[in-house]
Amino acid sequence: MTAFKAACIQMRSGRDVEANIATAERLVRAAADAGASYALTPEMTNLLERDRAALFTKIACESDDPTLKRLRALARELGIWLHIGSLAIRLGEETVANRGYLITPEGEIAARYDKIHMFDVDLDNGESWRESRTYQPGEISPVVDLPWAKLGMAICYDVRFPQIFRGQAKAGAQVLTVPAAFTRQTGQAHWHVLLRSRAIENGAYVIAAAQGGRHEDGRETFGHSLIVAPWGEVIAEADHDEPGYIMAEIDPAEVDKARTRVPAIANERVFTLQTVAPAQTEPAS
Repeated sequence: MTAFKAACIQMRSGRDVEANIATAERLVRAAADAGASYALTPEMTNLLERDRAALFTKIACESDDPTLKRLRALARELGIWLHIGSLAIRLGEETVANRGYLITPEGEIAARYDKIHMFDVDLDNGESWRESRTYQPGEISPVVDLPWAKLGMAICYDVRFPQIFRGQAKAGAQVLTVPAAFTRQTGQAHWHVLLRSRAIENGAYVIAAAQGGRHEDGRETFGHSLIVAPWGEVIAEADHDEPGYIMAEIDPAEVDKARTRVPAIANERVFTLQTVAPAQTEPAS
Protein backbone atom coordinates (compact mmCIF):
# COMPACT_ATOMS: atom_id res chain seq x y z
CA MET A 1 0.00 0.00 0.00
CA THR A 2 1.40 3.37 -1.02
CA ALA A 3 0.58 6.95 -0.03
CA PHE A 4 -1.75 9.07 -2.15
CA LYS A 5 -3.16 12.60 -2.17
CA ALA A 6 -6.82 12.99 -1.25
CA ALA A 7 -8.97 16.08 -1.64
CA CYS A 8 -12.21 17.25 -0.01
CA ILE A 9 -14.43 19.40 -2.18
CA GLN A 10 -16.43 21.93 -0.15
CA MET A 11 -19.59 23.28 -1.79
CA ARG A 12 -22.67 25.41 -1.23
CA SER A 13 -25.13 23.49 -3.36
CA GLY A 14 -28.31 25.33 -4.24
CA ARG A 15 -31.51 24.74 -6.17
CA ASP A 16 -29.95 24.86 -9.65
CA VAL A 17 -28.62 21.42 -10.55
CA GLU A 18 -26.60 22.67 -13.53
CA ALA A 19 -24.90 25.35 -11.41
CA ASN A 20 -24.05 22.75 -8.77
CA ILE A 21 -22.55 20.44 -11.40
CA ALA A 22 -20.43 23.30 -12.75
CA THR A 23 -19.11 24.11 -9.27
CA ALA A 24 -18.27 20.48 -8.56
CA GLU A 25 -16.49 20.10 -11.90
CA ARG A 26 -14.45 23.27 -11.37
CA LEU A 27 -13.31 22.34 -7.87
CA VAL A 28 -12.59 18.68 -8.67
CA ARG A 29 -10.54 19.77 -11.67
CA ALA A 30 -8.57 22.22 -9.51
CA ALA A 31 -7.86 19.52 -6.91
CA ALA A 32 -6.73 17.08 -9.59
CA ASP A 33 -4.46 19.72 -11.11
CA ALA A 34 -2.95 20.15 -7.63
CA GLY A 35 -2.12 16.44 -7.48
CA ALA A 36 -5.15 14.72 -5.95
CA SER A 37 -5.71 11.17 -7.16
CA TYR A 38 -8.86 10.77 -5.03
CA ALA A 39 -11.47 13.49 -4.45
CA LEU A 40 -14.59 13.45 -2.26
CA THR A 41 -17.54 15.79 -2.83
CA PRO A 42 -20.11 16.55 -0.09
CA GLU A 43 -23.52 15.13 0.67
CA MET A 44 -26.18 16.26 -1.81
CA THR A 45 -23.68 17.47 -4.39
CA ASN A 46 -26.42 17.84 -6.99
CA LEU A 47 -29.13 19.68 -5.04
CA LEU A 48 -30.12 21.02 -1.64
CA GLU A 49 -33.88 21.54 -1.63
CA ARG A 50 -36.08 21.43 1.48
CA ASP A 51 -39.37 21.69 -0.43
CA ARG A 52 -40.44 18.13 -1.16
CA ALA A 53 -42.53 18.95 -4.23
CA ALA A 54 -39.75 21.05 -5.74
CA LEU A 55 -37.22 18.29 -5.02
CA PHE A 56 -39.19 15.79 -7.09
CA THR A 57 -39.32 18.14 -10.08
CA LYS A 58 -35.50 18.36 -10.18
CA ILE A 59 -34.19 14.86 -9.51
CA ALA A 60 -33.83 11.86 -11.80
CA CYS A 61 -33.37 8.12 -11.56
CA GLU A 62 -29.79 6.86 -11.56
CA SER A 63 -29.67 6.06 -15.27
CA ASP A 64 -30.75 9.60 -16.19
CA ASP A 65 -29.09 11.67 -13.49
CA PRO A 66 -27.07 14.48 -15.13
CA THR A 67 -24.69 14.99 -12.20
CA LEU A 68 -23.69 11.34 -12.17
CA LYS A 69 -23.15 11.34 -15.93
CA ARG A 70 -21.01 14.46 -15.90
CA LEU A 71 -18.91 13.46 -12.91
CA ARG A 72 -18.31 9.99 -14.31
CA ALA A 73 -17.03 11.65 -17.47
CA LEU A 74 -14.87 13.99 -15.40
CA ALA A 75 -13.29 11.13 -13.46
CA ARG A 76 -12.46 9.43 -16.76
CA GLU A 77 -11.03 12.64 -18.23
CA LEU A 78 -8.86 13.37 -15.18
CA GLY A 79 -7.94 9.75 -14.47
CA ILE A 80 -8.81 9.99 -10.76
CA TRP A 81 -10.97 8.16 -8.26
CA LEU A 82 -13.95 10.46 -7.75
CA HIS A 83 -16.15 9.83 -4.72
CA ILE A 84 -19.47 11.61 -5.12
CA GLY A 85 -20.46 12.09 -1.48
CA SER A 86 -24.12 11.76 -2.33
CA LEU A 87 -26.82 12.66 -4.81
CA ALA A 88 -30.59 12.80 -4.43
CA ILE A 89 -31.65 9.92 -6.70
CA ARG A 90 -35.28 9.17 -7.56
CA LEU A 91 -36.34 5.62 -6.71
CA GLY A 92 -40.05 5.95 -7.41
CA GLU A 93 -42.99 8.33 -7.38
CA GLU A 94 -42.63 9.08 -3.67
CA THR A 95 -39.18 7.84 -2.66
CA VAL A 96 -35.62 9.09 -2.98
CA ALA A 97 -32.20 7.66 -2.14
CA ASN A 98 -29.45 9.72 -0.57
CA ARG A 99 -26.81 7.80 -2.52
CA GLY A 100 -23.04 8.06 -2.69
CA TYR A 101 -20.97 6.79 -5.61
CA LEU A 102 -17.33 5.80 -5.90
CA ILE A 103 -16.20 6.30 -9.50
CA THR A 104 -13.08 4.68 -10.98
CA PRO A 105 -10.54 6.50 -13.19
CA GLU A 106 -12.26 4.79 -16.13
CA GLY A 107 -15.56 6.43 -15.20
CA GLU A 108 -17.18 3.23 -13.95
CA ILE A 109 -19.24 2.95 -10.75
CA ALA A 110 -17.15 0.90 -8.33
CA ALA A 111 -19.56 1.14 -5.39
CA ARG A 112 -22.81 2.71 -4.24
CA TYR A 113 -23.90 3.59 -0.73
CA ASP A 114 -27.39 4.61 0.41
CA LYS A 115 -27.36 6.59 3.65
CA ILE A 116 -28.47 4.29 6.46
CA HIS A 117 -29.40 6.70 9.26
CA MET A 118 -32.11 9.28 8.64
CA PHE A 119 -31.73 12.73 10.22
CA ASP A 120 -35.05 12.96 12.06
CA VAL A 121 -34.42 15.60 14.73
CA ASP A 122 -35.81 18.73 16.34
CA LEU A 123 -33.08 21.21 17.24
CA ASP A 124 -33.43 23.79 19.98
CA ASN A 125 -33.04 26.67 17.50
CA GLY A 126 -36.35 25.67 15.90
CA GLU A 127 -34.94 23.62 13.02
CA SER A 128 -36.86 20.40 12.40
CA TRP A 129 -35.77 17.68 9.99
CA ARG A 130 -37.54 14.47 8.92
CA GLU A 131 -35.42 12.81 6.25
CA SER A 132 -37.38 9.58 6.63
CA ARG A 133 -40.47 11.25 5.11
CA THR A 134 -38.72 11.44 1.75
CA TYR A 135 -35.60 9.28 1.74
CA GLN A 136 -35.42 5.51 1.81
CA PRO A 137 -32.65 4.34 4.16
CA GLY A 138 -30.00 1.91 2.99
CA GLU A 139 -28.96 -1.34 4.66
CA ILE A 140 -25.47 -2.10 3.31
CA SER A 141 -22.17 -0.57 4.49
CA PRO A 142 -19.51 -0.99 1.78
CA VAL A 143 -15.75 -1.27 2.13
CA VAL A 144 -14.02 -0.76 -1.22
CA ASP A 145 -10.51 -1.67 -2.40
CA LEU A 146 -8.69 1.33 -3.83
CA PRO A 147 -5.22 0.93 -5.34
CA TRP A 148 -3.69 2.35 -2.14
CA ALA A 149 -6.03 1.42 0.71
CA LYS A 150 -9.42 0.04 1.72
CA LEU A 151 -12.11 2.72 2.03
CA GLY A 152 -15.39 2.71 3.95
CA MET A 153 -18.39 4.73 2.76
CA ALA A 154 -20.84 6.60 4.99
CA ILE A 155 -22.83 9.85 4.87
CA CYS A 156 -23.27 12.72 7.37
CA TYR A 157 -25.59 11.63 10.25
CA ASP A 158 -24.00 8.17 10.11
CA VAL A 159 -21.04 9.69 11.97
CA ARG A 160 -23.09 9.55 15.20
CA PHE A 161 -23.35 5.77 14.88
CA PRO A 162 -19.82 4.49 15.55
CA GLN A 163 -20.73 0.86 14.97
CA ILE A 164 -20.69 1.48 11.20
CA PHE A 165 -17.11 2.71 11.28
CA ARG A 166 -15.95 0.01 13.69
CA GLY A 167 -17.44 -2.60 11.39
CA GLN A 168 -15.66 -1.08 8.41
CA ALA A 169 -12.35 -0.93 10.29
CA LYS A 170 -12.69 -4.57 11.35
CA ALA A 171 -13.27 -5.40 7.67
CA GLY A 172 -9.93 -3.76 6.86
CA ALA A 173 -10.88 -0.15 6.07
CA GLN A 174 -7.97 2.23 6.56
CA VAL A 175 -9.85 5.28 5.29
CA LEU A 176 -13.31 6.27 6.54
CA THR A 177 -15.41 8.85 4.71
CA VAL A 178 -18.11 11.23 5.91
CA PRO A 179 -19.43 13.50 3.15
CA ALA A 180 -21.87 15.81 4.91
CA ALA A 181 -24.31 18.70 5.00
CA PHE A 182 -24.04 19.26 8.76
CA THR A 183 -26.26 21.99 10.17
CA ARG A 184 -24.42 25.01 11.51
CA GLN A 185 -25.69 24.42 15.06
CA THR A 186 -24.68 20.77 15.28
CA GLY A 187 -21.47 21.41 13.39
CA GLN A 188 -20.30 24.08 15.81
CA ALA A 189 -21.00 21.73 18.70
CA HIS A 190 -19.90 18.33 17.43
CA TRP A 191 -18.29 18.22 13.94
CA HIS A 192 -14.65 18.18 14.96
CA VAL A 193 -15.01 15.94 17.99
CA LEU A 194 -17.11 13.34 16.18
CA LEU A 195 -14.75 13.06 13.22
CA ARG A 196 -11.64 12.96 15.40
CA SER A 197 -13.30 10.31 17.61
CA ARG A 198 -14.06 8.06 14.63
CA ALA A 199 -10.42 8.39 13.53
CA ILE A 200 -8.92 7.76 16.98
CA GLU A 201 -11.07 4.81 18.01
CA ASN A 202 -10.46 3.01 14.71
CA GLY A 203 -6.88 4.11 13.99
CA ALA A 204 -8.01 5.26 10.55
CA TYR A 205 -7.98 8.32 8.36
CA VAL A 206 -11.27 10.19 8.18
CA ILE A 207 -12.04 12.27 5.10
CA ALA A 208 -15.08 14.55 5.45
CA ALA A 209 -16.17 16.87 2.62
CA ALA A 210 -18.85 19.35 3.69
CA GLN A 211 -21.50 21.72 2.48
CA GLY A 212 -21.06 25.23 3.91
CA GLY A 213 -22.86 28.54 4.27
CA ARG A 214 -26.42 29.80 3.73
CA HIS A 215 -28.16 27.89 0.95
CA GLU A 216 -30.92 28.98 -1.40
CA ASP A 217 -33.49 26.85 0.43
CA GLY A 218 -32.76 28.72 3.67
CA ARG A 219 -30.68 26.18 5.55
CA GLU A 220 -27.24 26.93 6.97
CA THR A 221 -24.48 24.34 6.93
CA PHE A 222 -21.21 24.34 8.84
CA GLY A 223 -18.50 23.82 6.22
CA HIS A 224 -15.08 23.08 7.78
CA SER A 225 -14.22 20.10 5.58
CA LEU A 226 -11.65 18.00 7.42
CA ILE A 227 -9.06 15.31 6.88
CA VAL A 228 -8.07 13.60 10.13
CA ALA A 229 -5.06 11.30 10.61
CA PRO A 230 -5.27 7.93 12.43
CA TRP A 231 -3.81 9.39 15.64
CA GLY A 232 -6.52 12.06 15.66
CA GLU A 233 -4.64 15.09 14.30
CA VAL A 234 -6.46 17.35 11.86
CA ILE A 235 -4.08 17.40 8.90
CA ALA A 236 -6.21 19.54 6.58
CA GLU A 237 -9.17 21.83 7.23
CA ALA A 238 -11.22 24.37 5.33
CA ASP A 239 -11.45 26.78 8.26
CA HIS A 240 -14.55 28.48 6.83
CA ASP A 241 -17.81 27.71 5.03
CA GLU A 242 -16.88 28.94 1.54
CA PRO A 243 -16.61 26.67 -1.53
CA GLY A 244 -13.12 25.36 -2.21
CA TYR A 245 -10.99 22.30 -1.63
CA ILE A 246 -8.43 20.95 0.82
CA MET A 247 -5.88 18.21 0.31
CA ALA A 248 -3.61 15.96 2.35
CA GLU A 249 -1.41 12.91 1.89
CA ILE A 250 -2.95 9.63 3.02
CA ASP A 251 -0.32 7.08 4.06
CA PRO A 252 -1.62 3.60 4.97
CA ALA A 253 1.57 3.03 6.98
CA GLU A 254 0.28 5.57 9.48
CA VAL A 255 -2.79 3.39 10.00
CA ASP A 256 -0.61 0.40 10.80
CA LYS A 257 1.43 2.54 13.18
CA ALA A 258 -1.64 3.83 15.06
CA ARG A 259 -3.20 0.38 15.33
CA THR A 260 0.08 -1.03 16.66
CA ARG A 261 0.43 1.70 19.29
CA VAL A 262 -3.14 1.22 20.54
CA PRO A 263 -4.55 -2.08 19.20
CA ALA A 264 -8.15 -1.31 20.15
CA ILE A 265 -9.61 -3.33 17.29
CA ALA A 266 -7.51 -6.39 18.12
CA ASN A 267 -8.29 -6.01 21.83
CA GLU A 268 -12.05 -5.77 21.32
CA ARG A 269 -14.03 -8.43 23.18
CA VAL A 270 -17.58 -9.70 22.93
CA PHE A 271 -19.56 -8.94 26.06
CA THR A 272 -23.00 -9.43 27.51
CA LEU A 273 -24.93 -6.40 28.66
CA GLN A 274 -26.69 -6.87 31.98
CA THR A 275 -29.17 -4.46 33.54
CA VAL A 276 -29.24 -4.76 37.31
CA ALA A 277 -32.06 -3.55 39.53
CA PRO A 278 -30.82 -3.12 43.13
CA ALA A 279 -32.67 -5.33 45.60
CA GLN A 280 -35.26 -3.54 47.70
CA THR A 281 -34.48 -3.54 51.39
CA GLU A 282 -37.02 -3.46 54.18
CA PRO A 283 -37.05 -0.18 56.12
CA ALA A 284 -35.56 -0.42 59.56
CA SER A 285 -38.18 -0.76 62.31
